[in-house]
Amino acid sequence: MRYNAIDKALFELNRKRFAEQMSSGGIALFHSNDFMPRNGDAYHNWKQNSDLFYLSGVDQEETILVLFPECPVPAYRETLFIRKTNPTIAVWEGRKLNKEEATKATGVTNVQWYEDFDKVMHQFILMAETIYINLNENDRFNNVAPYNGLRFANQLKTKYPGHQIARSAPILGRLRAVKSKYEIDMMREACDITAKAHQRVLKFLKPGVTEYEIEAEITHEFIRNRSTGHAYTPIIASGANACVLHYIDNNNVCNDGDIILFDYGAEYGNYCADLSRSVPVNGKFTSRQKDVYNAVLRVQREAMKMLKPGALWGEYQERVGEFMTKELIDLNLITNEDVKNQDPSWPAYKKYFMHGTSHHIGLDVHDYALKWEPMEVGNVFTVEPGIYIPEENLGIRIENDVVILADGLDDLMGHIPIEVEEIEEIMNS
Repeated sequence: MRYNAIDKALFELNRKRFAEQMSSGGIALFHSNDFMPRNGDAYHNWKQNSDLFYLSGVDQEETILVLFPECPVPAYRETLFIRKTNPTIAVWEGRKLNKEEATKATGVTNVQWYEDFDKVMHQFILMAETIYINLNENDRFNNVAPYNGLRFANQLKTKYPGHQIARSAPILGRLRAVKSKYEIDMMREACDITAKAHQRVLKFLKPGVTEYEIEAEITHEFIRNRSTGHAYTPIIASGANACVLHYIDNNNVCNDGDIILFDYGAEYGNYCADLSRSVPVNGKFTSRQKDVYNAVLRVQREAMKMLKPGALWGEYQERVGEFMTKELIDLNLITNEDVKNQDPSWPAYKKYFMHGTSHHIGLDVHDYALKWEPMEVGNVFTVEPGIYIPEENLGIRIENDVVILADGLDDLMGHIPIEVEEIEEIMNS
């Protein structure tokens, strides 16, 4: 792994918190992700299952974590199964964790080989009353391919039809949404690496460079700072491309007079950053570009004021819409008449700001959480309003990652240039 070792206290704490929420007689099982085939004998880049990583810190394939807090055999209240290595694997793929290293990294003392899972765990599953299965319940997930956790859940239902089946997701949705100090430190590092990349980009950008050259500059800075790479496919969208919300082709030339919208973030220790900035290709905002930019910035700052313990998701989004409505009227993009006659299910402001303002972020860019529950201290959100004007080939989005505190916010990206004047100064220095 590129990143520095994470204190096992994080994973010990996470397992303890999860076990406290399990029902009496429950056993919970968590599987690593599959390798996903690409073409020929190649695979897509692999990333660990976020729930398994959250509870163990193990960052390799063929891993299973089993939690059975009331197991009659104390040694099996926490069990970790890892891939058994051999000289051939070591030569072709590199070293894998041995049992002693796995214990040191995770705090789990009972480490077994992955190949022995069925033989070892059958007797303990029979002792349990309820089996907690681990499925991907992110509400943005919609994939037709069966994945490891789903296949295993179906096998359990067939093999143990007399057991109660429970979902780990409702527990993890609450736990993962509230970040510990260890997690915030990891996310701060991801944001700091992202800030270094952004400084590099502001110095590099000029008319005539291509979007993919900028992507290469970002990637270079990420890797040289121990990031595992991009937390998601980066958006480098100049001119009209900025009005395509998920533009990822990144293959156009950046032209003099255009605004370029960046949306990218580093991944560090499996934790994600998510930054958006919009800057002039030539280093100088036009009057109109500046007006639209500052309108977005004002909405972002008003939105940040509303992120506090006890705030409700729906009310927050509605209030942000009201602020955006005022700004769009002032920019002569919509009228009071448009607002008066708007469809409440799709307000007038949605013509130019059609996405949500915030999402949870953590081990996943769109982190799993029970977002309809009141906000809490320790939640980490993006704040990313935008205005997209296709008829002007102009799209602006500004995004920071913030931690909710008891008395305010910790802006993890507060050191990244955001004011028009400081952006222009850096680009022209």
